[in-house]
Amino acid sequence: MPKQKTKKAMAKRFKKTGTGKFKRSSAGGAHILTGKSRKQKRSMASSAMVSKADEKRISTYWHK
Repeated sequence: MPKQKTKKAMAKRFKKTGTGKFKRSSAGGAHILTGKSRKQKRSMASSAMVSKADEKRISTYWHK
């Protein structure tokens, strides 16, 4: 049987931490930044962790 392959869309959007959790980037920081406050833009620059509910869905596509 062939090896399971990771969905490339998932590999580009998420990183797996050493403890097995998934790290994601914040949404909304790509364009139309003039209407957003400095604080909002700063918080979008940092990464966040994926919630437990979404983590189950992501892990089904992750085979690295």
